[in-house]
Amino acid sequence: MAQPFERLGGERTGSSGLGLSIVAAVAAAHGGRLALLARPEGGLRVSIALPAAKVPVRA
Repeated sequence: MAQPFERLGGERTGSSGLGLSIVAAVAAAHGGRLALLARPEGGLRVSIALPAAKVPVRA
């Protein structure tokens, strides 16, 4: 779903798309998940769900 890719178009030859794969890995490392949904009008809806902290965080 959020795997790295390479654009081969002339305008961006050689660029890597790593952003969403990094987000997915960070979410998974914290017990969460990444959801991607293509919108009918164009664009992408990105949602990240993370579990609540088990121990209150002290500032």
